[in-house]
Amino acid sequence: MKTKDYLKLLVEQIHSTTVATIGEDNHPQTRIIDMMLYDEEGLYFLTAKGKDFYEQLIKQQYVALSGTKDKKSITLRGKVKNIKAEKLDEILEKNTYMQKLYPQETRTALEVFCLYEGEGEYFDISNPLSVVRSSFALGKSKLQQSGYFVTEGCIGCKLCYSVCPQKCIDISKIPVVIEQEHCLRCGSCYSICPKQVIRKRG
Repeated sequence: MKTKDYLKLLVEQIHSTTVATIGEDNHPQTRIIDMMLYDEEGLYFLTAKGKDFYEQLIKQQYVALSGTKDKKSITLRGKVKNIKAEKLDEILEKNTYMQKLYPQETRTALEVFCLYEGEGEYFDISNPLSVVRSSFALGKSKLQQSGYFVTEGCIGCKLCYSVCPQKCIDISKIPVVIEQEHCLRCGSCYSICPKQVIRKRG
């Protein structure tokens, strides 16, 4: 899937997400925020100007969010910008329940934010015997390698495979190869490797 496919899933199927910022006490704060719209520029949501969340977005210009439905999840973290009333009419047209929450004369309280640059991950455990994991980048962000990787020095003992819940390690090669798209990242392979040649990245 491409980035726009993940954003579509986030907006049209998952919709309600948990969004985290940092509060005045320097601790994380979360709230449920609906993802309202997406396009080639990014992901859009809105909030009222009187909320602490609004002030945090203006100050920090960064969020982390996570949403899940039917054992499929998307997490995304990155930069946000305030675009004020831009796209507000389009958002309200596509999310009609918001028109009842904020009748016409009260909509001046709302402003739109765009998550325009960041990194995301899709994780699907709907089939527990074969999980699916993939990463995507939004805007100018570049994907960083993450997960567990086998480096040189592997002796092919297959102990890592024996403790892997998903059996997602190709043991036909030396060094063996962890299939990242199916990995739970539980760290069992890392813990059992007798040569300590498995590394965690990201």
